[in-house]
Amino acid sequence: MFTGLIEGVGTLLSREARGGDARLRIAVGSLPFDGVALGESIAVNGVCLTVVAFDDAHFEADASNETLALTTLGALAPGRALNLERAMRPTDRLGGHLVSGHVDGVGAVAAIADDARAQRWRFTAPAALMKYVASKGSICVDGVSLTVNAVHADGFEVALVPHTLAHTAFGRTAPGEAVNLEVDLVARYVERLLAAGVAVGPGRSEGR
Repeated sequence: MFTGLIEGVGTLLSREARGGDARLRIAVGSLPFDGVALGESIAVNGVCLTVVAFDDAHFEADASNETLALTTLGALAPGRALNLERAMRPTDRLGGHLVSGHVDGVGAVAAIADDARAQRWRFTAPAALMKYVASKGSICVDGVSLTVNAVHADGFEVALVPHTLAHTAFGRTAPGEAVNLEVDLVARYVERLLAAGVAVGPGRSEGR
């Protein structure tokens, strides 16, 4: 699990085809990397990947066909800045929201506008995901936990404060670029409970 609070910005160095899937080599950049271990999870632009090799300044991870097809990782060019977050520990503060690293769909940056010292970003999103997006709710965009400020038929808006722009890859992201989206886990579980006929209101929950 992750929090959506980016710990560092790295760089995609290479993507090597391996039997249909790919091996990614990533420079860790500003990510604190002490104590890294083989098999640990790192969120790369919101995609949970497993470390299969590393040195002091880089790590490698395998991306499956499904990951390459359903996220932006299959199309990113070497040199692209990446949002990185190591898996949360039980003692960590949950400053963002619970993020699984399992991308639900790919959207795009529709527009960027200055808003005092911050910026207002508008994203498009697949229609199938919009039912999970609520004003003042949480959404994960390229691994970053963000609060939804407005909801539209085809997407949503968020405000990015100067700190976020300076410490994530958003500072190097332009309109038209694709982004990974993960909706709030709570929304998905509520939908599943309702589909199963489980009461979710006050009092004891029970099936019908």
